[in-house]
Amino acid sequence: MSTVPLAGLGRSIIFVRHGQSTWNVQGRVPGQGNPPLTILGVQQAEAAAVQIEEHAPVRIISSDLDRARRTAEIIGRRVGVPVEVDEALREQSVGELTGALSRTLQQVTPPLGVHLHEVRWGGGESVVDVYERVGDFFDSLADSPAGPVVIVSHGFTIQIALTYLHGGSPYDVDWATLPNGGIVTVEPSGVQVT
Repeated sequence: MSTVPLAGLGRSIIFVRHGQSTWNVQGRVPGQGNPPLTILGVQQAEAAAVQIEEHAPVRIISSDLDRARRTAEIIGRRVGVPVEVDEALREQSVGELTGALSRTLQQVTPPLGVHLHEVRWGGGESVVDVYERVGDFFDSLADSPAGPVVIVSHGFTIQIALTYLHGGSPYDVDWATLPNGGIVTVEPSGVQVT
């Protein structure tokens, strides 16, 4: 795996976080669970589709999890581009913590000598694991036809992907929150959040 520099992308990457899901409303840890979109989530996907239409994307690639795939399908119908799915764009697996209420979780300290981003919480994936799978995805994307590509994914996965594309390591991930239906555009010259 090698980091794809922004200038080497040769295209815009338009990240979209999936619309609001029922577990977002309930305060549950989604991980790789499959809660459906809420009515608001559908509206957020429709609003994102309107913004994306002006970019004339050539591809739409989505996580295969329902909330992202449904968001991508709404966008695809609007812009007239078929949706491809890729498991590499899934949210971080949190294993047995999937579906747990966030408010019931207790803070746990990583084992001595282990970085927080190396811990596989709930027996799922570490941040380092997600960084590696996202990196492999973008390495393969570098060979696709030129033109804007829409990536519909999940909050943590998008933040990890942005770190990767900017040449950061898995230990440099910025956990700024992207709202449901939020859009981040990565251009060879920089990043724009809408």
